[in-house]
Amino acid sequence: MDLSNKNVLHIRKQNIEFLQFRRLLEYEDILTHAYSLGTNLNFRTSTIEKEKLPEQEYKKAIESYKVLCDSIDCNYTNLVKTNQEHTDCVKIVEEKVNKMSPDFNLEKYYNTDGLITNKKNLILSTTNADCILLLFFDPIKRVIANTHSGWKGTLQRITIKTIEKMIKEFGCNPKDIICCICPSIRKCHFEVEKEVKNMFEEEFKDLEDLNEIIEEKMPNKKWNIDTILINKKILEKQGLKKENIIDSGICSVCHSDLIHSYRVEKQGYGLNTALINLR
Repeated sequence: MDLSNKNVLHIRKQNIEFLQFRRLLEYEDILTHAYSLGTNLNFRTSTIEKEKLPEQEYKKAIESYKVLCDSIDCNYTNLVKTNQEHTDCVKIVEEKVNKMSPDFNLEKYYNTDGLITNKKNLILSTTNADCILLLFFDPIKRVIANTHSGWKGTLQRITIKTIEKMIKEFGCNPKDIICCICPSIRKCHFEVEKEVKNMFEEEFKDLEDLNEIIEEKMPNKKWNIDTILINKKILEKQGLKKENIIDSGICSVCHSDLIHSYRVEKQGYGLNTALINLR
């Protein structure tokens, strides 16, 4: 299946597949990026409890990163990866910690769900299996960010905290920032109980068209929530231009043959990765 659409290209190179955003490809002289495809690859570098993986599994993850980085002409040793825990913490990356190997599973990036840098050749990595990954790029200030926003991160408005930090630390203008939304679970499959629905209603009561965002699913008294639309709306309110918010439009559950999905795979689920790097 080809997942290409007006916003993304489905790329096949030898033994790997990945997505690239058409908008970011306009800047390929200064920027590289990719979102991995294929459930044969797994970008998990530690257990869910943040413990060390068995050596064979860790080597498989390293090989997955190597192949993906090679396909976009990057050196995998320049990788910096978050240790995501559904927080609203976004950190600035100034330099690598490990000089000859990727910055994986470092305590420095515990409780971290977003990374920002203006340094060249630092490959920012986040992972997902239904959660939203967002790639940010300011072509004027030449600043990039990579943010993981699951439903808890969305409730904490981590995307807004990313933008605020880009403004405060690098002088970015929201009107210049491009945001690309990677494949994730969509409203069609993000079904929640009343308790979670109430949290979203309370946090986002300032948004218009809340009935469009939160839809009751009869007759089982559950609700479907459009977390993508929430992030689009709050980013626009933060000053991003509507045309600069680029959505892949791809549901991880609908395409679980190509994209890891926690809701489909359950225990032992794999992870995809989103990468972004300044040349």
